[in-house]
Amino acid sequence: MDKYKQIETFVSVIQHGSMTAAAQAEGVAPAIIGRRLDALEERLGVKLLLRTTRRMALTHEGSSFLEDCQRLLTDWANSEAGVSAGGVKASGYLRLTAPAGFGRRHVAPLVPQFRELHPEVTVSLNLSDRVVDLAREGFDCSVRVGDLPDSSLVSVRLADNRRLCVATPEFLAQHGTPQHPQELSRFTCLTLSSDASQTRGWAFRVQGQVVHYKPNGPMDCSDGQVLKDWCLAGAGIAWRSTWEVQQEIQSGQLVALLEDFAAPPNGIYAVFAQRKHMPLRVRLWIDFLKQQYSRTDFWTNT
Repeated sequence: MDKYKQIETFVSVIQHGSMTAAAQAEGVAPAIIGRRLDALEERLGVKLLLRTTRRMALTHEGSSFLEDCQRLLTDWANSEAGVSAGGVKASGYLRLTAPAGFGRRHVAPLVPQFRELHPEVTVSLNLSDRVVDLAREGFDCSVRVGDLPDSSLVSVRLADNRRLCVATPEFLAQHGTPQHPQELSRFTCLTLSSDASQTRGWAFRVQGQVVHYKPNGPMDCSDGQVLKDWCLAGAGIAWRSTWEVQQEIQSGQLVALLEDFAAPPNGIYAVFAQRKHMPLRVRLWIDFLKQQYSRTDFWTNT
């Protein structure tokens, strides 16, 4: 018996709520549906469904297997769509994750635009500052900002991420402007707390070498958006990514400092698990991000 047909039948029974309904949808006898499920369970050596004359329920193994089967069928459909007449027609469930601050500003607004191009794709976006385990938690793609640790994941660089010191014109008028990173010790600096990132401090290029300074200040926070808000309120100097403050620099609300000492940019990446065949919906999403992030006006208008 066709293994693919067994899996397709298993998913169909769950989607339709009963073997009878699944049989009607396919135009076959319920007994045929039952034989396919029996053959699937016998081949796997586990019980997937608890079936009585009145009700049907997934076992723990069945629930876990169902998610894999749904993903397999969707990937198969996308693969066929990618090579069939009409080409790039994506469908299925796309699970995405991104850092909270970056995701709110530069990922979430793009999701409705992506769905306008591919209306048969259903998108779920998770925003979290923790490092998500893509494979274990079932995510298709993650946007990550900064240097990537070595891993089994595959990454595509979408854009550069530059970081600059910034402060308001009012703060600088009152306290002066640092001319060298070493002078930051004389200024009120707004830093991430020790339980956040940037444990090595703020990075600068000095005499051709990347060096790190750990400025101290009377206020720190684990949330980068709060640091930006404090900076905009004139509370001190912050070290922020250009994706976060470029618009305010353009408008004159913030002034970029120590630009001659700016460290080389790190990256903004799309990260995904190693797969022999990438689902069409994932490939189109990554291509869409690259196109949007390469626009010269993107970072100042969002």
